Amino acid sequence: MADTRTTDVPTDVLIVGAGPVGLSTAAELRGRGVGCRLIDRLPARLPYAKAVGVQPRTLEIWDRMGLARAVMEAAVPLRGQLMYVNGRERGRIDLELPPEVPYCFAALPQYETERLLEEYVAGLGTVVERGTELSSFAQDADSVTARLRTASGAEEELRVRYLIGCDGAHSTVRKGLGLTFEGGAFPEEYMLGDVETDWDLPYGYGVRSLHVTENGSTDDVLVCIPLPGNSRYRMSMTVPPELTAGRAAGDEVAHGIEGGRVPELSHIQAVVDRLAPVPARVSELRWSSVFRISHRIVDRYGEGRVFVAGDAAHIHPPTGAQGMNTGIQDACNLAWKIALVVRGEAGPELLGSYDAERRPVGEEVVGRTVRHATQGMGADPDDPATLMAREAQLLVSYRDGPLAGHPYGPEDAPQAGDRAPDCAGLTTALATYPLRLLDVLRGRTGHVLLLYADKAAELARAAEAGAVVAAAVGGDRPSIVALLAREAEEPGGHGVVPEYRDADGEFARLYRPEGPTGFLVRPDGQLGARFPLAGTAAALTGYLAALSVPTAPL
Repeated sequence: MADTRTTDVPTDVLIVGAGPVGLSTAAELRGRGVGCRLIDRLPARLPYAKAVGVQPRTLEIWDRMGLARAVMEAAVPLRGQLMYVNGRERGRIDLELPPEVPYCFAALPQYETERLLEEYVAGLGTVVERGTELSSFAQDADSVTARLRTASGAEEELRVRYLIGCDGAHSTVRKGLGLTFEGGAFPEEYMLGDVETDWDLPYGYGVRSLHVTENGSTDDVLVCIPLPGNSRYRMSMTVPPELTAGRAAGDEVAHGIEGGRVPELSHIQAVVDRLAPVPARVSELRWSSVFRISHRIVDRYGEGRVFVAGDAAHIHPPTGAQGMNTGIQDACNLAWKIALVVRGEAGPELLGSYDAERRPVGEEVVGRTVRHATQGMGADPDDPATLMAREAQLLVSYRDGPLAGHPYGPEDAPQAGDRAPDCAGLTTALATYPLRLLDVLRGRTGHVLLLYADKAAELARAAEAGAVVAAAVGGDRPSIVALLAREAEEPGGHGVVPEYRDADGEFARLYRPEGPTGFLVRPDGQLGARFPLAGTAAALTGYLAALSVPTAPL
């Protein structure tokens, strides 16, 4: 019988699953001073390039953490997709975004994403506990008691304040909570292969090649996504008959990579011979596997002190590379809220906004990816610019969520709940080069209050009015930044808060302030409030009430 021990190590949060979502959760928590443990039942990272697309919005999140540079040095640009039907080019999608968006689409194998995140988290003091599995858990009003089984076979009982399941489509946490996971599955099976090819197609472009029968149905498909390396691609295609197998008994969710059936290079070459737009040979097979696709979403993203994120909460077709990126945004949304509650800067009621904000996003992503997988992106009714911005996850908004206050200013301007746009052309007296708003926000883990006006005196008064309120939101070190309008005649230097000038007028163009205006940027890069500077204290008091932050100091 295995030994059982009880640990006294202070841990606020237990995270189950060390994929990109679990690692992102740990990074966001540790960056805000919250103690956590991160466990994974696997003995090592898997070598599979499962999720390879990195969206611009994810890079913005990583930029604020200080991780974006490492990712850019490891990834390759994803510039678009070439589409072929029966050997003829039928279209070309260029992944283009407005110039104010700071990052492009990128491709990076999942195991590289996990490596970079794991190194980042280790630098913050949390090491992934490999070979450690969650056996069961129970929660009460004050904590969660989790039973773990370690790689040595020992059992451990751990009491934590919160438990987060980032443990994938077959989540133990989701099952333990009794959450439903409604949806369906695609009947087709696919195979994946990570290979090199000798074709000379445009750099950075994916390939989607179909064979369509006379009756209009598709009976053969090849999808290739570029990866870092010499003409390296992750190729996916339908499974040949010799690798087809029935669904395993008792497997209620047929989703993801399966073991036991490993395609060989010859299987991949056969599909390339049939469907590649130019003659090509594949080589250097690094790994291969068979996978299936389901589309499901939970009925709620948590209960009490236990939550789910990523594939534990939603699974869907890989169309548009939405899954991992959506999960990382789940992690970011939940982590800053837990951090405020753990530090006593917000009430536990705040955690209910995680489900209210993120589940509608999950529902939209599942529905959209299923439509795109079955009908094609051409069936999407949105104009190309809107479609591209949505695929980049730049349009995620919580305007209808419980934390969004009343709109202020132009309705089509960024409002509470929307993404806070980046902008360029900010200057300061001490830098001889222009900055981006992301440069100003980088490393600030809490809320940031942006004050915009055309007179430094107005900014000084607004900063003084907002400092007390911002202290309640931001802890001991509130972040308040003044933005002086491009046309302002008064010099800065009032000495109250850091000051930047909107020298190119880009902040004004994107945010469209009407007179002196304040913008509260949440820790996840969404706007928490937008308000006239004359009402700074009142506007932020309302936001604090939505956060259930104690209001005694105000």
